[in-house]
Amino acid sequence: MTSALSLVGLTKSFGPKRAVDGLDLEVRRGCLFGLVGPNGAGKTTTLSMATGLLRPDAGTARVLDHDVWSDPAGAKALMGVLPDGLRLFDRLSGGELLHYVGRLRRVPPEAIEHRSAELLEALGLREDRDTLVVEYSAGMTKKIGLACALIHAPRLLVLDEPFEAVDPVSGEGIRSILRGYTRDGGTVVLSSHVMELVESLCDELAVVAAGRVLAAGTTDDVRAGSTLQQRFLDLVGFHAATEGGLSWLRSSSGSS
Repeated sequence: MTSALSLVGLTKSFGPKRAVDGLDLEVRRGCLFGLVGPNGAGKTTTLSMATGLLRPDAGTARVLDHDVWSDPAGAKALMGVLPDGLRLFDRLSGGELLHYVGRLRRVPPEAIEHRSAELLEALGLREDRDTLVVEYSAGMTKKIGLACALIHAPRLLVLDEPFEAVDPVSGEGIRSILRGYTRDGGTVVLSSHVMELVESLCDELAVVAAGRVLAAGTTDDVRAGSTLQQRFLDLVGFHAATEGGLSWLRSSSGSS
């Protein structure tokens, strides 16, 4: 079976720093896949190369058997992407932005209106349809970005920190959307720092550190009988500060 996303030998350096170091990853179709790692692990760089936003120094990325760099139009037509720190055309209203993205994505004009209405309703943005995106909160901006990634009904969703700044009610709505999407055959790849979220939501995952995959497989296989949080800490080699560390801070906080 063709993978939804196949990364082979991806490598990227920024000056002397090797951000991604020969990374290999396979994501099967119909999977909700999590990518976790500490800050600076290479997650965002990896997803940027996987989606054609950043050219790798070496390696290949394929989306449903389309090479992202030799066939960018074919690969990108199949993807919906929510990058971290996405800049939107924020002088448009939420409804106008979805209409604009729908046209760019060649969604039939008659379908844009009802898809936009359904997405805004599902993401709790119906009342803000006519509000300029520049006036949206951080969480609302994240949600309208997700709506833009979904409007053309892609076969692969790549989401960088999709739950960041999103309130718990909206977060549960997004979970429901993603579960339904994969149940109907779509594939989701998402990055997150929240281990409990990935553990409860994702079928499979990979732990990345220093630009390499440390462990990958089903969620049960990766956590290996432990919690994902503890397994993650073990894999990345976390060691708590010694008892004597930061003694100056404790003495300061205890002083009158």
